[in-house]
Amino acid sequence: MTGYTLFIDGKWVPASSDSKDEIINPADESLVGTVQNATAEDAHTALVAAQKAQKKWRQIPAIQRANLLQAFTKEIQKHREELAQLITKEQGKLLKVARFEVDVTCSFIEYACHWARHIEGDILPSDNPNEQIWIQKVPRGVVVAITAWNFPLALAGRKIGPALVAGNTVVLKPTPEAPLSTMALCDIAKKAGLPDGVLNMVTGGIEVGKTLVESPITQMVTMTGSTPTGQAIFRSAAKHLTHVQLELGGKAPCLIFEDADIDKAVAGALHSRFDNCGQVCTCNERMYVHEDIYEVFMEKFMEKVNALKLGDPSLEDTDIGPKTNLAGLQQLERMVAESVAAGATVLSGGKRPTGPGFDKGFWYEPTILANVTQEMNIVHEEIFGPVLPVIKFKSFDEVLGYANDSEYGLAAMVFTKDMNKIMRLNESLEFGEIYINRGHGEQHQGFHNGLKLSGTGGEDGRYGFEQYLEKKTVYVNFD
Repeated sequence: MTGYTLFIDGKWVPASSDSKDEIINPADESLVGTVQNATAEDAHTALVAAQKAQKKWRQIPAIQRANLLQAFTKEIQKHREELAQLITKEQGKLLKVARFEVDVTCSFIEYACHWARHIEGDILPSDNPNEQIWIQKVPRGVVVAITAWNFPLALAGRKIGPALVAGNTVVLKPTPEAPLSTMALCDIAKKAGLPDGVLNMVTGGIEVGKTLVESPITQMVTMTGSTPTGQAIFRSAAKHLTHVQLELGGKAPCLIFEDADIDKAVAGALHSRFDNCGQVCTCNERMYVHEDIYEVFMEKFMEKVNALKLGDPSLEDTDIGPKTNLAGLQQLERMVAESVAAGATVLSGGKRPTGPGFDKGFWYEPTILANVTQEMNIVHEEIFGPVLPVIKFKSFDEVLGYANDSEYGLAAMVFTKDMNKIMRLNESLEFGEIYINRGHGEQHQGFHNGLKLSGTGGEDGRYGFEQYLEKKTVYVNFD
Protein backbone atom coordinates (compact mmCIF):
# COMPACT_ATOMS: atom_id res chain seq x y z
CA MET A 1 0.00 0.00 0.00
CA THR A 2 1.21 3.48 -0.88
CA GLY A 3 0.94 6.37 1.57
CA TYR A 4 1.77 10.04 1.04
CA THR A 5 2.05 13.16 3.14
CA LEU A 6 2.49 16.60 1.51
CA PHE A 7 5.40 17.67 -0.71
CA ILE A 8 6.42 21.24 0.11
CA ASP A 9 9.73 22.98 -0.62
CA GLY A 10 11.40 19.76 -1.68
CA LYS A 11 10.43 17.77 1.43
CA TRP A 12 7.71 15.38 2.52
CA VAL A 13 5.93 17.00 5.46
CA PRO A 14 2.93 15.86 7.49
CA ALA A 15 -0.35 17.70 7.12
CA SER A 16 -1.42 19.84 10.05
CA SER A 17 -4.57 17.73 10.47
CA ASP A 18 -5.19 14.03 10.99
CA SER A 19 -7.59 13.78 8.06
CA LYS A 20 -6.69 11.45 5.22
CA ASP A 21 -8.28 9.88 2.14
CA GLU A 22 -8.25 6.19 1.32
CA ILE A 23 -7.78 5.43 -2.37
CA ILE A 24 -9.88 2.50 -3.57
CA ASN A 25 -9.22 0.23 -6.57
CA PRO A 26 -12.35 0.60 -8.74
CA ALA A 27 -11.94 -2.94 -10.10
CA ASP A 28 -12.26 -4.75 -6.77
CA GLU A 29 -12.71 -2.02 -4.11
CA SER A 30 -9.47 -2.96 -2.37
CA LEU A 31 -7.37 -0.32 -0.60
CA VAL A 32 -4.56 0.97 -2.84
CA GLY A 33 -3.13 3.70 -0.63
CA THR A 34 -3.72 6.79 1.46
CA VAL A 35 -2.98 10.50 1.24
CA GLN A 36 -3.09 13.06 4.00
CA ASN A 37 -5.45 15.98 3.54
CA ALA A 38 -3.87 19.40 3.72
CA THR A 39 -5.44 22.32 5.55
CA ALA A 40 -5.67 25.95 4.45
CA GLU A 41 -2.55 26.58 6.51
CA ASP A 42 -0.66 23.86 4.62
CA ALA A 43 -1.80 25.26 1.30
CA HIS A 44 -0.51 28.70 2.27
CA THR A 45 2.83 27.20 3.29
CA ALA A 46 3.16 25.57 -0.12
CA LEU A 47 2.36 28.83 -1.88
CA VAL A 48 4.96 30.72 0.14
CA ALA A 49 7.58 28.08 -0.73
CA ALA A 50 6.70 28.33 -4.41
CA GLN A 51 6.82 32.12 -4.31
CA LYS A 52 10.27 32.10 -2.76
CA ALA A 53 11.60 29.52 -5.23
CA GLN A 54 10.19 31.37 -8.22
CA LYS A 55 12.40 34.39 -7.64
CA LYS A 56 15.46 32.23 -8.36
CA TRP A 57 13.84 29.87 -10.87
CA ARG A 58 12.83 32.68 -13.25
CA GLN A 59 16.45 33.89 -13.34
CA ILE A 60 17.70 30.56 -14.70
CA PRO A 61 17.91 30.68 -18.52
CA ALA A 62 14.91 28.97 -20.10
CA ILE A 63 17.06 26.39 -21.88
CA GLN A 64 18.57 25.35 -18.54
CA ARG A 65 15.10 25.02 -17.05
CA ALA A 66 14.19 22.85 -20.04
CA ASN A 67 17.28 20.70 -19.55
CA LEU A 68 16.24 19.99 -15.97
CA LEU A 69 12.77 19.02 -17.16
CA GLN A 70 14.23 16.77 -19.83
CA ALA A 71 16.12 15.02 -17.03
CA PHE A 72 12.79 14.78 -15.19
CA THR A 73 11.17 12.94 -18.11
CA LYS A 74 14.08 10.50 -18.31
CA GLU A 75 13.58 9.68 -14.63
CA ILE A 76 9.84 9.24 -15.18
CA GLN A 77 10.53 6.73 -17.94
CA LYS A 78 12.72 4.71 -15.57
CA HIS A 79 9.60 4.25 -13.40
CA ARG A 80 7.23 3.67 -16.32
CA GLU A 81 5.92 0.28 -15.27
CA GLU A 82 5.39 1.06 -11.60
CA LEU A 83 3.63 4.33 -12.45
CA ALA A 84 1.40 2.55 -14.97
CA GLN A 85 0.53 -0.15 -12.43
CA LEU A 86 -0.35 2.54 -9.91
CA ILE A 87 -2.59 4.37 -12.40
CA THR A 88 -4.45 1.14 -13.16
CA LYS A 89 -4.96 0.36 -9.48
CA GLU A 90 -6.15 3.81 -8.44
CA GLN A 91 -8.11 4.82 -11.55
CA GLY A 92 -9.16 1.57 -13.23
CA LYS A 93 -7.52 2.40 -16.56
CA LEU A 94 -6.43 -0.47 -18.81
CA LEU A 95 -2.78 -1.21 -18.04
CA LYS A 96 -1.82 -0.92 -21.71
CA VAL A 97 -3.41 2.53 -21.77
CA ALA A 98 -1.79 3.46 -18.44
CA ARG A 99 1.63 2.73 -19.93
CA PHE A 100 0.72 5.04 -22.80
CA GLU A 101 -0.36 7.68 -20.28
CA VAL A 102 3.10 7.64 -18.69
CA ASP A 103 4.61 8.14 -22.13
CA VAL A 104 2.22 11.00 -22.87
CA THR A 105 3.08 12.62 -19.54
CA CYS A 106 6.70 12.71 -20.67
CA SER A 107 5.88 13.94 -24.17
CA PHE A 108 3.76 16.80 -22.76
CA ILE A 109 6.79 17.94 -20.76
CA GLU A 110 9.22 17.31 -23.62
CA TYR A 111 7.06 19.33 -26.01
CA ALA A 112 7.01 22.24 -23.56
CA CYS A 113 10.81 22.10 -23.40
CA HIS A 114 10.99 22.88 -27.12
CA TRP A 115 9.57 26.35 -26.38
CA ALA A 116 12.54 27.31 -24.20
CA ARG A 117 14.22 29.12 -27.10
CA HIS A 118 10.97 30.58 -28.43
CA ILE A 119 9.79 32.83 -25.60
CA GLU A 120 9.72 35.71 -28.04
CA GLY A 121 8.53 39.29 -27.67
CA ASP A 122 8.30 42.19 -30.12
CA ILE A 123 9.96 45.51 -30.88
CA LEU A 124 7.48 47.96 -32.36
CA PRO A 125 7.94 51.44 -33.85
CA SER A 126 6.72 54.30 -31.70
CA ASP A 127 4.73 57.33 -32.82
CA ASN A 128 7.38 59.41 -31.08
CA PRO A 129 10.87 60.15 -32.42
CA ASN A 130 13.82 58.30 -30.87
CA GLU A 131 11.63 55.78 -29.16
CA GLN A 132 10.89 52.05 -29.35
CA ILE A 133 8.18 49.89 -27.82
CA TRP A 134 9.34 46.60 -26.35
CA ILE A 135 6.85 43.86 -25.55
CA GLN A 136 8.38 41.17 -23.36
CA LYS A 137 6.88 37.86 -22.30
CA VAL A 138 7.64 37.09 -18.66
CA PRO A 139 6.61 34.36 -16.19
CA ARG A 140 3.36 34.94 -14.32
CA GLY A 141 4.75 33.74 -10.97
CA VAL A 142 3.15 30.99 -8.88
CA VAL A 143 0.83 28.68 -10.81
CA VAL A 144 -1.78 26.58 -9.05
CA ALA A 145 -2.57 23.42 -11.03
CA ILE A 146 -5.64 21.30 -10.29
CA THR A 147 -6.09 17.98 -12.11
CA ALA A 148 -8.87 15.50 -12.88
CA TRP A 149 -9.05 11.77 -12.22
CA ASN A 150 -9.55 10.47 -15.77
CA PHE A 151 -5.88 11.08 -16.75
CA PRO A 152 -4.25 11.91 -13.41
CA LEU A 153 -0.61 11.70 -14.50
CA ALA A 154 -0.89 13.08 -18.04
CA LEU A 155 -2.87 16.12 -16.92
CA ALA A 156 -0.17 16.86 -14.35
CA GLY A 157 2.51 16.69 -17.04
CA ARG A 158 0.41 18.86 -19.35
CA LYS A 159 0.50 21.64 -16.76
CA ILE A 160 3.88 21.15 -15.09
CA GLY A 161 5.83 21.25 -18.36
CA PRO A 162 4.80 24.63 -19.78
CA ALA A 163 4.46 26.26 -16.36
CA LEU A 164 8.04 25.45 -15.35
CA VAL A 165 9.68 26.02 -18.74
CA ALA A 166 8.07 29.46 -18.81
CA GLY A 167 9.73 30.30 -15.47
CA ASN A 168 6.82 29.85 -13.08
CA THR A 169 6.73 27.58 -10.04
CA VAL A 170 3.86 25.20 -9.31
CA VAL A 171 1.65 24.15 -6.45
CA LEU A 172 -0.30 21.16 -7.73
CA LYS A 173 -3.42 19.75 -6.12
CA PRO A 174 -3.96 16.26 -7.52
CA THR A 175 -7.43 14.84 -7.93
CA PRO A 176 -8.66 13.28 -4.65
CA GLU A 177 -9.94 10.19 -6.50
CA ALA A 178 -6.59 9.17 -7.99
CA PRO A 179 -3.68 11.17 -6.54
CA LEU A 180 -1.08 8.45 -5.96
CA SER A 181 0.65 8.33 -9.34
CA THR A 182 0.85 12.13 -9.42
CA MET A 183 2.33 12.30 -5.92
CA ALA A 184 4.93 9.76 -7.03
CA LEU A 185 6.32 12.42 -9.39
CA CYS A 186 7.69 14.40 -6.42
CA ASP A 187 10.52 12.02 -5.54
CA ILE A 188 11.27 11.62 -9.25
CA ALA A 189 11.51 15.41 -9.69
CA LYS A 190 13.82 15.64 -6.68
CA LYS A 191 16.06 12.93 -8.11
CA ALA A 192 16.15 14.70 -11.48
CA GLY A 193 17.49 17.84 -9.82
CA LEU A 194 14.53 20.21 -9.80
CA PRO A 195 15.26 22.86 -7.15
CA ASP A 196 13.31 22.80 -3.90
CA GLY A 197 10.03 24.71 -4.02
CA VAL A 198 9.72 24.66 -7.80
CA LEU A 199 7.19 21.79 -7.73
CA ASN A 200 4.98 21.36 -4.66
CA MET A 201 1.96 19.09 -4.12
CA VAL A 202 -0.82 19.28 -1.57
CA THR A 203 -3.83 16.99 -1.42
CA GLY A 204 -7.28 17.74 -0.13
CA GLY A 205 -10.72 18.96 -1.00
CA ILE A 206 -12.67 22.19 -1.33
CA GLU A 207 -11.01 24.06 1.57
CA VAL A 208 -7.53 23.53 0.15
CA GLY A 209 -8.60 24.36 -3.39
CA LYS A 210 -10.33 27.54 -2.30
CA THR A 211 -7.28 28.69 -0.33
CA LEU A 212 -4.97 28.05 -3.30
CA VAL A 213 -7.22 29.86 -5.77
CA GLU A 214 -8.06 32.86 -3.59
CA SER A 215 -4.53 33.56 -2.36
CA PRO A 216 -2.90 36.80 -3.53
CA ILE A 217 0.29 34.77 -4.03
CA THR A 218 -1.35 32.79 -6.85
CA GLN A 219 -0.89 34.44 -10.24
CA MET A 220 -2.51 31.75 -12.40
CA VAL A 221 -4.86 28.81 -11.93
CA THR A 222 -4.93 25.99 -14.49
CA MET A 223 -7.59 23.38 -13.89
CA THR A 224 -9.05 20.36 -15.66
CA GLY A 225 -12.33 19.03 -14.33
CA SER A 226 -16.07 19.50 -14.24
CA THR A 227 -17.87 22.64 -15.33
CA PRO A 228 -19.46 23.32 -11.90
CA THR A 229 -16.02 23.12 -10.26
CA GLY A 230 -14.58 25.37 -12.95
CA GLN A 231 -17.30 27.94 -12.36
CA ALA A 232 -16.57 27.91 -8.62
CA ILE A 233 -12.86 28.43 -9.34
CA PHE A 234 -13.65 31.31 -11.69
CA ARG A 235 -15.69 33.01 -8.97
CA SER A 236 -12.98 32.50 -6.34
CA ALA A 237 -10.23 33.73 -8.66
CA ALA A 238 -12.15 36.96 -9.24
CA LYS A 239 -11.14 38.12 -5.76
CA HIS A 240 -7.66 39.03 -7.05
CA LEU A 241 -8.42 38.91 -10.80
CA THR A 242 -6.14 35.87 -11.04
CA HIS A 243 -5.59 34.54 -14.54
CA VAL A 244 -7.61 31.34 -15.04
CA GLN A 245 -7.27 28.56 -17.60
CA LEU A 246 -10.06 25.97 -17.47
CA GLU A 247 -10.63 22.75 -19.44
CA LEU A 248 -14.08 21.56 -18.44
CA GLY A 249 -16.93 19.28 -19.49
CA GLY A 250 -17.89 18.19 -22.97
CA LYS A 251 -20.79 16.69 -24.88
CA ALA A 252 -19.15 15.88 -28.21
CA PRO A 253 -21.49 15.07 -31.10
CA CYS A 254 -20.41 12.52 -33.71
CA LEU A 255 -21.99 13.31 -37.08
CA ILE A 256 -22.02 10.47 -39.63
CA PHE A 257 -23.26 11.57 -43.05
CA GLU A 258 -24.63 9.42 -45.87
CA ASP A 259 -21.39 9.68 -47.87
CA ALA A 260 -19.08 8.68 -45.02
CA ASP A 261 -16.56 5.86 -45.21
CA ILE A 262 -18.63 3.53 -43.04
CA ASP A 263 -15.79 1.32 -41.81
CA LYS A 264 -13.70 4.35 -40.86
CA ALA A 265 -16.72 5.95 -39.15
CA VAL A 266 -17.47 2.77 -37.19
CA ALA A 267 -13.88 2.54 -35.96
CA GLY A 268 -13.69 6.23 -35.06
CA ALA A 269 -17.05 6.33 -33.31
CA LEU A 270 -16.29 3.15 -31.35
CA HIS A 271 -12.88 4.30 -30.12
CA SER A 272 -14.19 7.76 -29.33
CA ARG A 273 -16.99 6.40 -27.14
CA PHE A 274 -15.30 3.59 -25.22
CA ASP A 275 -11.75 4.94 -24.86
CA ASN A 276 -10.86 4.97 -21.14
CA CYS A 277 -14.31 3.55 -20.33
CA GLY A 278 -15.85 6.63 -21.96
CA GLN A 279 -14.22 8.88 -19.36
CA VAL A 280 -12.69 11.45 -21.71
CA CYS A 281 -13.95 15.01 -22.11
CA THR A 282 -13.74 14.75 -25.92
CA CYS A 283 -15.51 11.37 -26.12
CA ASN A 284 -18.35 10.66 -28.56
CA GLU A 285 -21.22 11.49 -26.19
CA ARG A 286 -24.08 11.55 -28.73
CA MET A 287 -24.05 10.01 -32.19
CA TYR A 288 -26.10 11.23 -35.16
CA VAL A 289 -26.38 8.87 -38.15
CA HIS A 290 -27.98 9.79 -41.48
CA GLU A 291 -31.15 7.80 -42.20
CA ASP A 292 -29.85 6.55 -45.60
CA ILE A 293 -27.01 4.57 -43.99
CA TYR A 294 -28.45 4.05 -40.53
CA GLU A 295 -29.20 0.33 -40.88
CA VAL A 296 -25.91 -0.69 -42.49
CA PHE A 297 -23.89 1.51 -40.17
CA MET A 298 -25.59 0.29 -37.01
CA GLU A 299 -25.23 -3.35 -38.03
CA LYS A 300 -21.46 -2.96 -38.34
CA PHE A 301 -21.23 -0.74 -35.27
CA MET A 302 -23.20 -3.10 -33.02
CA GLU A 303 -21.06 -6.04 -34.14
CA LYS A 304 -18.00 -4.17 -32.83
CA VAL A 305 -19.74 -3.07 -29.62
CA ASN A 306 -20.89 -6.60 -28.83
CA ALA A 307 -17.33 -7.87 -29.27
CA LEU A 308 -15.90 -5.51 -26.63
CA LYS A 309 -14.47 -7.33 -23.62
CA LEU A 310 -15.25 -5.87 -20.21
CA GLY A 311 -12.99 -7.06 -17.43
CA ASP A 312 -9.67 -7.05 -15.59
CA PRO A 313 -7.83 -3.88 -16.70
CA SER A 314 -4.44 -5.53 -16.25
CA LEU A 315 -5.10 -8.09 -19.00
CA GLU A 316 -3.90 -7.30 -22.51
CA ASP A 317 -7.11 -8.40 -24.27
CA THR A 318 -9.47 -6.31 -22.11
CA ASP A 319 -11.20 -3.44 -23.93
CA ILE A 320 -13.09 -1.75 -21.10
CA GLY A 321 -12.31 -1.51 -17.40
CA PRO A 322 -14.44 -0.24 -14.52
CA LYS A 323 -15.79 3.23 -13.90
CA THR A 324 -13.49 5.14 -11.56
CA ASN A 325 -16.01 5.76 -8.80
CA LEU A 326 -19.36 4.61 -7.48
CA ALA A 327 -21.03 8.00 -7.96
CA GLY A 328 -20.29 7.87 -11.68
CA LEU A 329 -21.66 4.34 -11.92
CA GLN A 330 -24.88 5.34 -10.19
CA GLN A 331 -25.21 8.31 -12.52
CA LEU A 332 -25.05 5.99 -15.54
CA GLU A 333 -27.78 3.82 -14.07
CA ARG A 334 -29.99 6.85 -13.49
CA MET A 335 -29.46 8.28 -16.98
CA VAL A 336 -30.17 4.99 -18.75
CA ALA A 337 -33.30 4.36 -16.65
CA GLU A 338 -34.58 7.88 -17.37
CA SER A 339 -33.97 7.42 -21.11
CA VAL A 340 -35.76 4.07 -21.26
CA ALA A 341 -38.69 5.55 -19.34
CA ALA A 342 -38.82 8.34 -21.94
CA GLY A 343 -38.94 5.86 -24.85
CA ALA A 344 -35.34 4.91 -25.65
CA THR A 345 -34.47 1.31 -26.54
CA VAL A 346 -31.46 -0.56 -25.15
CA LEU A 347 -29.65 -2.26 -28.04
CA SER A 348 -26.91 -3.67 -25.81
CA GLY A 349 -25.82 -3.46 -22.18
CA GLY A 350 -27.86 -1.21 -19.96
CA LYS A 351 -26.87 -2.74 -16.64
CA ARG A 352 -24.07 -3.80 -14.31
CA PRO A 353 -22.44 -7.09 -15.37
CA THR A 354 -22.75 -10.22 -13.25
CA GLY A 355 -20.60 -13.30 -12.81
CA PRO A 356 -16.98 -13.98 -11.87
CA GLY A 357 -14.85 -10.86 -11.56
CA PHE A 358 -17.80 -8.49 -11.20
CA ASP A 359 -18.97 -9.14 -7.64
CA LYS A 360 -17.03 -6.06 -6.50
CA GLY A 361 -16.02 -2.90 -8.27
CA PHE A 362 -17.73 -0.20 -10.32
CA TRP A 363 -18.63 -2.01 -13.54
CA TYR A 364 -21.09 -1.11 -16.28
CA GLU A 365 -21.67 -2.85 -19.58
CA PRO A 366 -21.03 -1.00 -22.87
CA THR A 367 -24.47 0.36 -23.68
CA ILE A 368 -26.09 1.64 -26.88
CA LEU A 369 -29.44 3.42 -26.80
CA ALA A 370 -31.63 3.77 -29.91
CA ASN A 371 -34.94 5.61 -30.45
CA VAL A 372 -33.45 8.56 -28.63
CA THR A 373 -34.84 12.05 -29.24
CA GLN A 374 -33.01 15.35 -29.06
CA GLU A 375 -35.10 16.47 -26.11
CA MET A 376 -34.00 13.64 -23.81
CA ASN A 377 -31.77 14.57 -20.90
CA ILE A 378 -29.11 12.03 -21.90
CA VAL A 379 -28.46 14.06 -25.07
CA HIS A 380 -27.58 17.13 -22.99
CA GLU A 381 -26.08 15.90 -19.70
CA GLU A 382 -22.46 14.72 -19.77
CA ILE A 383 -22.40 10.91 -19.55
CA PHE A 384 -18.69 10.26 -18.95
CA GLY A 385 -19.04 6.50 -19.22
CA PRO A 386 -19.61 3.62 -21.67
CA VAL A 387 -23.12 4.66 -22.72
CA LEU A 388 -24.01 6.10 -26.14
CA PRO A 389 -27.33 7.55 -27.33
CA VAL A 390 -27.90 7.30 -31.11
CA ILE A 391 -30.18 9.59 -33.13
CA LYS A 392 -31.19 9.23 -36.79
CA PHE A 393 -31.22 12.44 -38.88
CA LYS A 394 -32.45 13.48 -42.33
CA SER A 395 -30.73 16.71 -43.39
CA PHE A 396 -27.59 18.78 -42.96
CA ASP A 397 -29.40 21.68 -41.32
CA GLU A 398 -31.24 19.37 -38.94
CA VAL A 399 -28.08 17.69 -37.64
CA LEU A 400 -26.18 20.98 -37.45
CA GLY A 401 -28.92 22.31 -35.19
CA TYR A 402 -28.80 19.14 -33.09
CA ALA A 403 -25.01 19.32 -32.73
CA ASN A 404 -24.98 22.96 -31.61
CA ASP A 405 -27.90 22.40 -29.23
CA SER A 406 -25.63 22.08 -26.20
CA GLU A 407 -24.27 24.25 -23.42
CA TYR A 408 -20.89 22.60 -24.02
CA GLY A 409 -18.51 23.34 -26.87
CA LEU A 410 -15.35 21.30 -26.47
CA ALA A 411 -15.16 18.78 -29.31
CA ALA A 412 -17.10 17.40 -32.28
CA MET A 413 -16.50 14.58 -34.77
CA VAL A 414 -17.58 14.53 -38.41
CA PHE A 415 -17.47 11.73 -40.98
CA THR A 416 -18.08 12.80 -44.60
CA LYS A 417 -16.24 12.82 -47.94
CA ASP A 418 -18.05 15.98 -49.06
CA MET A 419 -15.72 19.00 -48.92
CA ASN A 420 -18.68 21.35 -49.08
CA LYS A 421 -20.11 19.84 -45.89
CA ILE A 422 -16.70 19.98 -44.24
CA MET A 423 -16.29 23.68 -45.00
CA ARG A 424 -19.82 24.53 -43.87
CA LEU A 425 -19.37 22.59 -40.63
CA ASN A 426 -15.99 24.18 -40.01
CA GLU A 427 -17.76 27.52 -40.26
CA SER A 428 -20.85 26.65 -38.21
CA LEU A 429 -20.04 24.06 -35.54
CA GLU A 430 -19.75 25.75 -32.12
CA PHE A 431 -16.86 23.67 -30.80
CA GLY A 432 -13.24 24.51 -30.08
CA GLU A 433 -11.92 21.21 -31.43
CA ILE A 434 -13.29 19.41 -34.52
CA TYR A 435 -12.16 15.99 -35.74
CA ILE A 436 -12.95 15.27 -39.39
CA ASN A 437 -12.89 11.68 -40.64
CA ARG A 438 -11.16 10.39 -37.53
CA GLY A 439 -11.86 9.75 -33.88
CA HIS A 440 -10.93 12.02 -31.01
CA GLY A 441 -7.42 12.60 -29.66
CA GLU A 442 -5.60 15.92 -29.72
CA GLN A 443 -1.91 16.45 -30.42
CA HIS A 444 0.61 18.51 -28.46
CA GLN A 445 1.15 21.09 -31.21
CA GLY A 446 -2.57 21.75 -31.57
CA PHE A 447 -4.72 23.89 -29.28
CA HIS A 448 -7.10 22.13 -26.89
CA ASN A 449 -9.71 24.82 -26.44
CA GLY A 450 -13.33 24.67 -25.28
CA LEU A 451 -16.10 27.11 -26.14
CA LYS A 452 -19.24 27.93 -24.12
CA LEU A 453 -19.28 26.01 -20.79
CA SER A 454 -16.37 23.79 -21.83
CA GLY A 455 -13.74 26.18 -20.56
CA THR A 456 -11.57 29.19 -21.17
CA GLY A 457 -7.94 29.74 -22.06
CA GLY A 458 -7.05 26.45 -23.72
CA GLU A 459 -3.98 24.21 -23.50
CA ASP A 460 -1.19 22.83 -25.72
CA GLY A 461 0.76 24.23 -28.63
CA ARG A 462 1.93 27.82 -28.99
CA TYR A 463 -1.30 29.30 -27.70
CA GLY A 464 -1.42 27.02 -24.67
CA PHE A 465 2.19 27.73 -23.74
CA GLU A 466 1.56 31.47 -23.88
CA GLN A 467 -1.10 31.11 -21.16
CA TYR A 468 1.80 30.73 -18.72
CA LEU A 469 3.40 34.02 -19.75
CA GLU A 470 2.47 37.62 -18.98
CA LYS A 471 3.17 40.48 -21.38
CA LYS A 472 5.10 43.52 -20.23
CA THR A 473 5.27 46.63 -22.43
CA VAL A 474 8.24 49.01 -22.13
CA TYR A 475 8.46 52.40 -23.89
CA VAL A 476 12.15 53.19 -24.42
CA ASN A 477 12.96 56.78 -25.26
CA PHE A 478 16.60 57.36 -26.15
CA ASP A 479 16.76 61.13 -26.79
